[in-house]
Amino acid sequence: MGTNLAKYEKVMNYIKKAISSGEWPIGSKIPSQRKLAELLSVNRSTIVTALEELKTEGLIEGVMGKGTMVVNNTWTLLAASPPSWDESAPFSAPKPLPAPVLETDGVKAPEHFIELSKGELAQDIFPTDNMQQVMMRLAQSLEPFGYEEPKGYLPLRKAISDYMRKQGTDISPASILIVSGAIQGLQLISAGLLHKGSTVFLEKPSYLYSLHTFQSAGMNLSGLPMDEEGLRADALLKKAMAGPASVLYTIPCFHNPTGILMSEARRKELLDVCAEKRLPVIEDDIYRELWIDSPPPPTLQSLDVNGHVLYIGSFSKTLTPGLRIGWIAGSEQVIERLAEIKKQTDYGSSSLSQLVAAEWISSGLYEQHLSFVRKELKKRRTAALHALDEHMSDLAEWDIPAGGFLIWLRMKEGIQLKDIYSKAYRAGLSLNVGSIYTGESVQAIRLSYGYASIEEFEQGIRKLRQIILEDN
Repeated sequence: MGTNLAKYEKVMNYIKKAISSGEWPIGSKIPSQRKLAELLSVNRSTIVTALEELKTEGLIEGVMGKGTMVVNNTWTLLAASPPSWDESAPFSAPKPLPAPVLETDGVKAPEHFIELSKGELAQDIFPTDNMQQVMMRLAQSLEPFGYEEPKGYLPLRKAISDYMRKQGTDISPASILIVSGAIQGLQLISAGLLHKGSTVFLEKPSYLYSLHTFQSAGMNLSGLPMDEEGLRADALLKKAMAGPASVLYTIPCFHNPTGILMSEARRKELLDVCAEKRLPVIEDDIYRELWIDSPPPPTLQSLDVNGHVLYIGSFSKTLTPGLRIGWIAGSEQVIERLAEIKKQTDYGSSSLSQLVAAEWISSGLYEQHLSFVRKELKKRRTAALHALDEHMSDLAEWDIPAGGFLIWLRMKEGIQLKDIYSKAYRAGLSLNVGSIYTGESVQAIRLSYGYASIEEFEQGIRKLRQIILEDN
């Protein structure tokens, strides 16, 4: 690689290596142009060209009275040194790995299932009337659709920027990329920024174990323990290697599958570890607005002062998954890199869906809808906990979720879940076994109280108890 590079590119690589290795940390002043020219045996004009390119990439910036300072060493560095791929070839998403095989013994599916597995809100929570009004308003001013700009529909990005600012995260529309749901966001990050062989640290259990996005792109998952405050920062500190060969993926709000809400203190601890280890962070915050008792702590991104956090949001869990609209928020250089990849993927998310999402946010309907959703979730949570207390207290343990719609049901010692999926399937009960979220056998079940009716949830828990008692 080195023999074909221009001299200024060799200088850039030298500086990038010094930044990525931690030799020049964030906030440090880089050597003067004269010293760099002497050190690397090049003209000062070559150094000037290299520094200007690095400023454009967002790695360094000139600070009045201080000189040229290092301002980022994670995502921006990765965007400036992307994985090797042929930009003339069409982009293809990572090839999915086979999902875990859940045996049904060839049994014909019952006509009706009680859905305790669906990670979405019930159909009767869907705001049909308001959605019809939004669609009618848009229809009156509809114009022919063209391809949106690579980052997405600007009014939607402005609306999301304003919305995130209310949450305490100051992010400009230029630093937001509209994606077709959070899953596409993860695919773009894995393909466009991370190198094959990278390690992805994450909670164990985690939704990511069921998704295979990163494994199929040649990355390794490394699970870390949790406690009642979320992912344990001490475990990350012990396990994480310094440098950009690793990334942290976390769901801090109403974690999938456990429902745990990460405390503000833990968020700060994690960010301190990530700063020390130069570890980029993916904050998957799609459940954030489903709080029930009180608003969650500030986002990791709002607490981050080093540009280490890429934020993923979505309307799939709060409004409707069919809209297929989510977003990534991060530094502008990183967002531009991901936008390039997305353009090769699909030429942009649905224009109609983006128009609808923009209207929902800017009109104030979205916040009204969220208030209704929280009241409904509170009713369902109360009923779900009552059903569990009545039918499962001698068999399992669980925590009371402060938001979201997931409960991680942990079997007590001696209680086995052998063939639980197939037995539940035959009984007309749909549930997600814990092994989906750990990659190994675990005596736990992820329950969702957001989709089934209150009556059906109680029926489902009664059926689940009967099934478990048959083998225990």
